[in-house]
Amino acid sequence: MKERLQKFLSRAGLASRRQGEELIQAGRVTVNGRVVTTLGTRIDPEADEVRLDGERVRLPRRRLTVMLHKPEGYVTTRHDPQGRPQVTDLLGGLETSLYPIGRLDYDTSGLLLLTNDGELANRLMHPRFKVAKIYRVTVAGVIAAAAVQRLEAGVKLAGRTTAPARVRVLKVLPERTVLELTIREGRYHQVKRMCAQVGHPVLKLKRIAYGPVKLGRLPRGAYRELSAQELVQLWEVSGRPKAANPKS
Repeated sequence: MKERLQKFLSRAGLASRRQGEELIQAGRVTVNGRVVTTLGTRIDPEADEVRLDGERVRLPRRRLTVMLHKPEGYVTTRHDPQGRPQVTDLLGGLETSLYPIGRLDYDTSGLLLLTNDGELANRLMHPRFKVAKIYRVTVAGVIAAAAVQRLEAGVKLAGRTTAPARVRVLKVLPERTVLELTIREGRYHQVKRMCAQVGHPVLKLKRIAYGPVKLGRLPRGAYRELSAQELVQLWEVSGRPKAANPKS
């Protein structure tokens, strides 16, 4: 049965469907030896040979989702023109390729989910489901109650107001404040831009939870496979219950 090329790349654990479209448009994908740049191209996974950057694309034997404690100084893209370290460099020993669900900035640390399950990734990143992301944020200055209220109500970024956030003040120090900030969007540099908008630039940023999955005590740079319970919970917050860790 034929399927769209970007869906096949997603099922192979190489990219989300949107990222797959970018790979196709960039001319990095070939089908049976010919470069394909047309979105919507359909292929037969059983009969057609698909390659990304010259390497054969194959479907994984099983679906796999892991959580990584991303250190600062790593990019979450699979292709970096500057040659900086990639988060996938930290996944030694895995038998299959994984790609990040969303992104964390180069200078941001914390919980990053990686998967080869394109359906789960697409649902978690879809704005319709408003999956919560929780960050521990250190900002410059002593934040006032009015600034906290602005963050919670939503601030205007590029002409569009952010969705309401949840803010907890964890620690107040002479020249900085530590917050716990929960958002349900995934806009570009959103947390940094929100805090800057209320007059408190971010000094340090760490994601500590993605939906029901918490970073806990996982060491920096380490990863682990999600438990069956965590997978079930992720499917539930992404809008549809599903058996954990399917084999197909």
